[in-house]
Amino acid sequence: MSQRKMLQSSSGALLLLLPLFAGPVLGEISEDFSQCLDFFYERSPPQGITPAGYQPICQRYRNQYHFASLYDRQHRTPLYSAYVLSPADGKRPKAPWMYEPQLVFSRASSEMKVFDIPVDQNVIESQAVLQDYKNSNFTKGHLNPSMHQKTKENRKATFTLTNIVPQRAGSNSGPWSCLENEVLSEFKAFCNGSMYVITGGMPYESEPRWINNRVSVPEYMWSAYCCPSYNASLPESVRSFFPTYAAVGRNDRNSDEQIVPVDIKSKASVRGYDVRRMSLEALEDILSQRLAMPISLFQGQCQEQRGKDEV
Repeated sequence: MSQRKMLQSSSGALLLLLPLFAGPVLGEISEDFSQCLDFFYERSPPQGITPAGYQPICQRYRNQYHFASLYDRQHRTPLYSAYVLSPADGKRPKAPWMYEPQLVFSRASSEMKVFDIPVDQNVIESQAVLQDYKNSNFTKGHLNPSMHQKTKENRKATFTLTNIVPQRAGSNSGPWSCLENEVLSEFKAFCNGSMYVITGGMPYESEPRWINNRVSVPEYMWSAYCCPSYNASLPESVRSFFPTYAAVGRNDRNSDEQIVPVDIKSKASVRGYDVRRMSLEALEDILSQRLAMPISLFQGQCQEQRGKDEV
């Protein structure tokens, strides 16, 4: 029997099983991140997240792991992507968009794959597709940004919709882009070792908002980093940014200002998409309340390792 016929004949059963962890499977889609723990500080993924409905993905491209994502099957977006920051050695690539075959069928290829035309119905049922974003007034917002990845292949691997959330252009190319650039600059200037980053989308508190009645829109973007080894003589202006720091960015101009206030002096094109820097603990408190789960992003809150001149 051809693979296509196998997929069609089993689609009903697959749909029933999609929200669940149905026991061990082969490849990169599994119950945990055991194949790609190196993208987490102390090889430990965030703790406190209820597993039901979320699918760990070790993002694999050209026979190599590049980062990790926790995918929400029901909302067809990742809750977060986790990666080790490494400054790009080239430009943003013109890469084709890809999807995750193993979200369709657990024993499919473990490599992310470029979308076929037309897109198979089983793919459409299992995850977000490019058609979802067409005429939606949302951009494809990278959680793991391509310019935080070193090689061309690393950067191409970020162009999978399992690393994407619907993001307003004013956020994506405005304050949130500035935050990504600031984190990159802080890494280059002050981080002596690895910087572990976890970035995600925060759902609306009341009820989900959707594009195409299929893909959940986050009310806020959020990000946190862990740099346990950093320069001992930090300038006063960045001292509070190490070993951990975090931020939340508005993805809805009409949201209230309890989490992130609005700078009324900002340019009209980006006003309402403000980003608020905060401590790791403050972000975890916000996520724990919004997601109703006691979330801890980094093992031991990312242990500080002081520079040599402080020993």
